[in-house]
Amino acid sequence: MFKKITSNRDPRDTVFSELGKEFRPYLNKVKSGLSYCAERYPKFLFGMMVINITLSAVLVMTVFRPVTDKPMAKAPAVTSPVTSGFDRIMQAGEALKQTIHLKQRVDSLTKKAAMNHADSAELLKDLDSLQSISKPFNTSPHEY
Repeated sequence: MFKKITSNRDPRDTVFSELGKEFRPYLNKVKSGLSYCAERYPKFLFGMMVINITLSAVLVMTVFRPVTDKPMAKAPAVTSPVTSGFDRIMQAGEALKQTIHLKQRVDSLTKKAAMNHADSAELLKDLDSLQSISKPFNTSPHEY
């Protein structure tokens, strides 16, 4: 069943080389016909290229323009950078205080040998609070 299969195929032959051998006469006819037309009618081909480029530019500017039905979003009111920066610092400080307090509570609850239902509920509530506090600070600075 597991017999080595031997082949007499030349290892340099590939699918593409075999396709090239098969279709080479047809491709040579097409190539010679195109070369003949290019040598015989160069001005016509140049004019067609110019027309195609112009038509393409016109279609891109008119027909294929992306549809923008959405109204432009209003820019948020610009506040003083100093005030908004100071407000962010204050919010981060409050969030940090709450995070430290909640982490201490979580640590004290997890160190218990056995927890009752009230402890489990409190632990879940504290973990949800930690997650909600850290969510606004997980955004990149460019999203503000």
